[in-house]
Parts: sequence; structure tokens; C-alpha cells
Amino acid sequence: MPGAPAVPGAFETLRRLVPLFDQVWLVSKCGERVQRRTRQWLDQHDFAARTGIPRDHLRFCLRRPDKAIHCAELGITHFIDDKLDVHQALRGVVAHHYLFGPQRATPPSWVTPVKDWAELSARMDDDLHARTGRSR
Repeated sequence: MPGAPAVPGAFETLRRLVPLFDQVWLVSKCGERVQRRTRQWLDQHDFAARTGIPRDHLRFCLRRPDKAIHCAELGITHFIDDKLDVHQALRGVVAHHYLFGPQRATPPSWVTPVKDWAELSARMDDDLHARTGRSR
């Protein structure tokens, strides 16, 4: 992971979306070793400065369903994840679900599938504009 590049468009999209929300958090499922490596990777890629997400806005859990605990504590309204089972655990906790990346099966209607960061940005724009009633 330390030498892994950032996914194209990720930092730029996050940087653009951060001002639209009160707070933005990373919530990740991994063990202690990967937690350390994740923090190193974020620091090596200057993630906080490049995205506007504060360095301390990072939560870890050991099981995917436990992401719901963090989302409830933090009041998260929009959640991006590539695992449908995570979104299923977040139903009733998070209002807007974005299922990221290619999927083997058609996702349920309550989740918004997005293939990449550009599509995520567009879909979140649509949702935010619909919520506020503002035109673009």
C-alpha cells in the first residue's frame, strides 16, 4: 500500500465535495497493521491538504457492519463504499448510499451505483441540488 498511487480523480472530487458538507470523514474496516499503513499512505500523499479532510477525521473498525456505529455517532448523511453489505448495515443510519465501482449484480433501488469518481461527483451534485431545491 505505501507505494500505491491514488485512484484517478479521487482527491480532486473529494476536494470539491468537502465544502458542501459540515464534516467529511473516512470510515474504514481494517486491522491494526493496515490502519498504520493507511495512515502512512494518507500522510505520504498529503491527503489532508489535498482534499480538505482533516487528518483526524479517520475512523477504523474491525468489522464492516461496525461502520454503522461510526456513522451514527458522526451523523453521516452520505456514504460511499464499494461493498453492498456495508450499505445494507447502514440502512436506516445513512440517508444517501453510493455503491462505488463495478458490481457483479444489479444493486437495489435504495443505493446509487457509481462507476468512478466523476460519476460520484455528478450524482452527489444531483442529490444535493434536489435536497436544497437550487438549480445549478
